[in-house]
Amino acid sequence: MSVIYNRVALIGLGLIASSMFWAIKRRGLAGEVTGYARSVETRNTARRIALCDRVCDTIAEAVEGADLVVLCVPVGVMGAVAKEMAPYLANDATISDVGSVKREVIAAVKPNLPNNVHFIPAHPLAGTEHSGPESGFAELFDNRWCLLVPGPDSDSTVTARLLQFWEGLGANVEEMDADHHDLVLAVTSHAPHLIAYTMVGVADDLRRVTDSEVIKYSAAGFRDFTRIAASDPTMWRDVFLNNKEATLEVLGRFTEELFALQRAIRTEDGDHLHDYFSRTRAIRRGIIEAGQDTDAPDFGRGAKR
Repeated sequence: MSVIYNRVALIGLGLIASSMFWAIKRRGLAGEVTGYARSVETRNTARRIALCDRVCDTIAEAVEGADLVVLCVPVGVMGAVAKEMAPYLANDATISDVGSVKREVIAAVKPNLPNNVHFIPAHPLAGTEHSGPESGFAELFDNRWCLLVPGPDSDSTVTARLLQFWEGLGANVEEMDADHHDLVLAVTSHAPHLIAYTMVGVADDLRRVTDSEVIKYSAAGFRDFTRIAASDPTMWRDVFLNNKEATLEVLGRFTEELFALQRAIRTEDGDHLHDYFSRTRAIRRGIIEAGQDTDAPDFGRGAKR
């Protein structure tokens, strides 16, 4: 790959930003990558592990001269961060983000940006339960999806350049409307995370099962719940508060389905249970066939995260 952006500024230096940096370096997608994090400790860690070509102590320094600025901060603070950096943005720069909510991010960020820049929201569907600058790795986006959410007045050339950038990072890229994005993610990510948090909380509340038994005899299903529930609490708090309507819609449907399964168990309706589980099993096969997971023994847990 050749250089797509002369200077990329990463604002926020957690898992996604650090993975972006290593993937940028792997393919030579940028002439220089600057980084900024509000925490002095995070900036010092980034310098120690050589994360970014230049770690800056102010957001103004980080975005100066950048032709791509990516907001890698929790969605709840994106509007404030956009307002803070706005006076220092280069003319014709592209501003993007990696938030898993789009409608509220657009509403918070776009009014705070000057008219001489391009805002193309994005969301890479990739991550682990780990966070922080040391958690990133170049392969995070390989064969994962990144959704771009350009507005009706977005410049198609600017969007195409950002699409090429994400493909260079290893991702498959599609464009999607903001409201549809938020509904899709409520189904595939947000509601499942909330259910995982709830199940782990239930285990914690069920005092007849001791903490040591929950840990010692953790079966695969509960173990996967705990992995999901270990995700960054600030990020997920902001996700639910900023994608409230879609998440509540999906949770309402989930509650209906759960009541139906409760009724089937209570009435010993084995046919209903078998048919339901057969349909859901087919979805799992589809995910594997699409290359978005593996059918390796133990779900490939022995491999690199």
